[in-house]
Amino acid sequence: MKHQNNKPEFHKFYFGLNVILLLAVLLGAACSSDTSYAKLSSKQTKLIRHTHEPTVGPLIIVGGGGTPDIVKQRAIELAGGPDAPVVIIPQASRRPEAGEENVAFWKKTGATNVTALTLKPEQRDTEIALLKQAKFIWFSGGDQSRLMDALREANLVDLIKQRHRAGAVIGGTSAGAAVMSQRMIIGNAELEAIVRGGTPLADGLGLWPGTIVDQHFHRRRRFNRLLSAVLDHPDQIGIGIDERTAVIVQADGFEVMGESSVLVIDARRAKAQADPVDSNQRKHHDAQGVRVDLVSDGNAFSITSLKKVD
Repeated sequence: MKHQNNKPEFHKFYFGLNVILLLAVLLGAACSSDTSYAKLSSKQTKLIRHTHEPTVGPLIIVGGGGTPDIVKQRAIELAGGPDAPVVIIPQASRRPEAGEENVAFWKKTGATNVTALTLKPEQRDTEIALLKQAKFIWFSGGDQSRLMDALREANLVDLIKQRHRAGAVIGGTSAGAAVMSQRMIIGNAELEAIVRGGTPLADGLGLWPGTIVDQHFHRRRRFNRLLSAVLDHPDQIGIGIDERTAVIVQADGFEVMGESSVLVIDARRAKAQADPVDSNQRKHHDAQGVRVDLVSDGNAFSITSLKKVD
């Protein structure tokens, strides 16, 4: 019996294998490029995962002006369902009824286990225990500096970071959105020009490292103040969230939900003058190559170079 010659079939197989390997190399090179962003369709949103810190919980950051039902429902879903323990921190507001109003707000959405913190010394042990069990922590609106002062005075900053790392969902609107940054916009800013030091910043919670979050963004025309902040701190990415709009942050990406859009400002690769920031000199910024992206409802955005939470 003659031995059958299989060389043509073998050559076809070998050629096909080479093509597959070449495609794999090219794909790997594309994935490892210096591109900061990868725009994703809404169908690809579920591909965003906690690639660097698997246990870090999602962030629900709302731009103020009201929280759409779809965002509230998503928050409860991410927290584990209607029975998940929800803790409200309303101290951004001076209004004593803010806590009760936010409890009613989330109960109306379907949450069954909701408590607002008073941050009174006599309630400290009870409220610490509530925070340690919380699956969803919500910061309501008001004044972000007032909120951060209250959290520091109650020694809750580290505990909130711990809950975030343990997988709890952390959310906030308006002032509660601003505190998500490590460098937090505090409100007083130059709005008529883009000048160095024109947007004063203070320390926030730093739950979304590598970003500066702004809110009420399009409605209140805050582009100048966010761009100024980013150019003063070009290692940070500016995230401007409009009213009735939210970003759902997971790992190195976010999904936009709501009625408007989110503006992303990236100056990390821009060429800019490196003069020291001095708000007293009122020098105008000079920069080339600043990247600006706009992300609307139903789309996701992947940011590939954010730092981990400390």
